[in-house]
Amino acid sequence: MARRRKHWGWGFEDQQPPYDRVEAAAAGAREHLGFPPAEVERPVPLDSVELPPPRLEPPASLAHICATDRYERVTHSYGKSYRDVVRAFRGRYDNPTDVVARPSDEAELERVLAWCEEAGAAAIPFGGGTSVVGGVEPPGGRPSVTIDMGAMDRVLEVDHESRAARIQAGVLGPALEDQLREHGLTLRHSTQSFEYSTLGGWIATRAGGHYATLHTHIDDFVQSVTALTPRGPWESRRLPGSGAGPSPDRMLIGSEGILGVITEAWMRVQDAPRFRESEGVRFDSFESGALAVRALSQSGLYPSNCRLLDGGEAALTGAVSPDAAAGGRPSLLVLGFESADHELGPWMSRALELCEDHGGRPSGDRSVGSSGARGAPAAEAGGAGRGKSESAWRDAFLQAPYLRDTLVAAGVFAETFETAVTWDRFEELVSTVRTSSRDALGGVGTVTCRLTHVYPDGAAPYFTVLAPARRGDELAQWDEVKLAASEAIAAAGGTITHHHAVGRDHRRWYDRQRPEPFAAALRAAKAAVDPAGILNPGVLIDPQ
Repeated sequence: MARRRKHWGWGFEDQQPPYDRVEAAAAGAREHLGFPPAEVERPVPLDSVELPPPRLEPPASLAHICATDRYERVTHSYGKSYRDVVRAFRGRYDNPTDVVARPSDEAELERVLAWCEEAGAAAIPFGGGTSVVGGVEPPGGRPSVTIDMGAMDRVLEVDHESRAARIQAGVLGPALEDQLREHGLTLRHSTQSFEYSTLGGWIATRAGGHYATLHTHIDDFVQSVTALTPRGPWESRRLPGSGAGPSPDRMLIGSEGILGVITEAWMRVQDAPRFRESEGVRFDSFESGALAVRALSQSGLYPSNCRLLDGGEAALTGAVSPDAAAGGRPSLLVLGFESADHELGPWMSRALELCEDHGGRPSGDRSVGSSGARGAPAAEAGGAGRGKSESAWRDAFLQAPYLRDTLVAAGVFAETFETAVTWDRFEELVSTVRTSSRDALGGVGTVTCRLTHVYPDGAAPYFTVLAPARRGDELAQWDEVKLAASEAIAAAGGTITHHHAVGRDHRRWYDRQRPEPFAAALRAAKAAVDPAGILNPGVLIDPQ
């Protein structure tokens, strides 16, 4: 029997620990966070979830690619935000999707879109279902069809001369890398949701990835995009660059499914890294670490990893030892370089000099790794080239979505907010968001911050909020904290999202952030390709 994803949380059903282990982990987590003990709850079983009957029945010509059973509808009705996981944990599905369609090619997708338009149903593109902003949740008031792109999951063509690959949108991160590895290549775009997110999802949401500098977003790897709209295909020409008017690719990158369903893309790929170096650098304060990061971002060194953790996050993730954390909780910069072409000693040495100029102290866990033949991925295996600080932080980073399931059962509120802001406003924004989030929590819990991506002109702060959950009232608690943090971000001049997308959760702040003439132009573009307004209605704009 094929493995199935959990119906309420992260990962596969067979990855869910037994209840006694969840109890032990939950107790340990609450103690580690300094929260009092609390009952560990169990999720509502799938067979106890009550759903209204589907409002649609697929036509006979599409029945073989459509599903209306409970599991498929439940697992395609939410993304994976804290709010989504809590509702799914409690078996609350107020407006589930009616039908899940899995087209295997563009011809089937075209027929699905035609059916949705005829039936007046919302058509919601669905990749890996990892949205944390309500991007795949069905809108209320109309039937909906979720279009799962998972059957379109192949690397179709590789152009070694141009170092590019034509890839279907529904491929998950690990499968994509496995297929590219056969050609000695990699996309090198790794998100926290990498296991369960897709290329099409990354493009549709302008996802941020592996690189902390330079190639920070999926935009930097897109050569051309193909999408299917209710009025026909949208395919751009493959080019290394062009000045021919507004880019059709840029219209689709970040469009979140409102202008078409992305079916494939030509992506710029690269040789797998052969050389890696990493080092942890400690700073007495987050502020002094940020000054060093700014110097690094403006130096032209372009480290692949340049993530600054404040003292609280460094201690929580185990990236700083308990002894060090007890001695004032230093901030930690996880610094790394990688290359498929050359050794990296001079780059790392200069980067550490810049850190020392701002009070940084290398932790002494510098690690150097290299592989053999060009293109061999050995530098990735076993953490070669990663120091202890980077390995500890990276492991905690990748396990965070799994841990959150345990925190929900343990009654711990766990949410994140991310933004980007110019350096001149950076300190004010970080301070304001910290204060506003703590105030919304009533002074309990903890708010930590790290920098995920950095630029010569600014940085992307990422906040983690942990607090005792108000059992049974978690959604209202989430609303209060979300409102406070988002208002603080907007007031301080930050963007409502750096890489998590807009979805439905960020709409009110996105509406304020964008110029109104642009919003009118976007509505007009949607009306041209989607006159019935079926494509993911309510995301980014309201259809005309």
